[in-house]
Amino acid sequence: MDKPQKISALLITFNEEKNIEAVLDNISFADEIIVVDSYSTDGTIMLIKKYPKVKLLQRTFLNYTDQKSFALQQANYNWVLFLDADERVTPVLQKEIVETVGIKDNPVVAYYFTRTFMFQDKILRFSGWQSDKNYRLFRKDKVRFDLNRIVHETLEIDGTCATLKHKLLHYSYTDYEDYKGKMIKYGQMKAKEEFRKGHRARWYHFIFRPSYKFFNHYILRLGILDGKKGITICYLNALGVYARYKELARLDK
Repeated sequence: MDKPQKISALLITFNEEKNIEAVLDNISFADEIIVVDSYSTDGTIMLIKKYPKVKLLQRTFLNYTDQKSFALQQANYNWVLFLDADERVTPVLQKEIVETVGIKDNPVVAYYFTRTFMFQDKILRFSGWQSDKNYRLFRKDKVRFDLNRIVHETLEIDGTCATLKHKLLHYSYTDYEDYKGKMIKYGQMKAKEEFRKGHRARWYHFIFRPSYKFFNHYILRLGILDGKKGITICYLNALGVYARYKELARLDK
């Protein structure tokens, strides 16, 4: 293993007062931390300013891909750790990250992180989240965000990919209304993405697509084994699908 290369840690934020200190403390091992904020209206900015190491930029939010693409351009180092504010690196994952970027002549240019979904402070083991993974560590010079995706953004990779061994903690569900809001927001943004592609909502979409989403996650992906938590998550994920077609119908008008 060669001398570890430097790492740029990136975040995009909007009203992350409840998460921002925890995530900034969590990624303090990075050589630089850059936060691109969408003009938060809560205490996020005040809290970020308590961290002199953090570079804060504010920029109007257009969509996730646009904002993350801008943030990526700001990184001064080639290895980038790009997290969401509700994600946490465990000590063993941090060690693996540092060791990975220090590998000499590493042919891998992007790494998936598998994620452990936290329902409040308890692990959600099924409900479709058991195979959840995203690119979180990659070389800036070998990737770009797919501009056709405006939500659940996707990287286009020029090179070899791999998956790190240790999992990232994902504190996505703090309470019912918060997660419900996320699912509706994601659904509405997905509708805009599909509208651009010429897709339109039909009456049967409102019935069959949300129903299948619930069935798939609750039965096929074993959400039933998560008890009441599984019912809640699977219902809200299905609600996000319903919100997508509701917004798609609105756009068509």
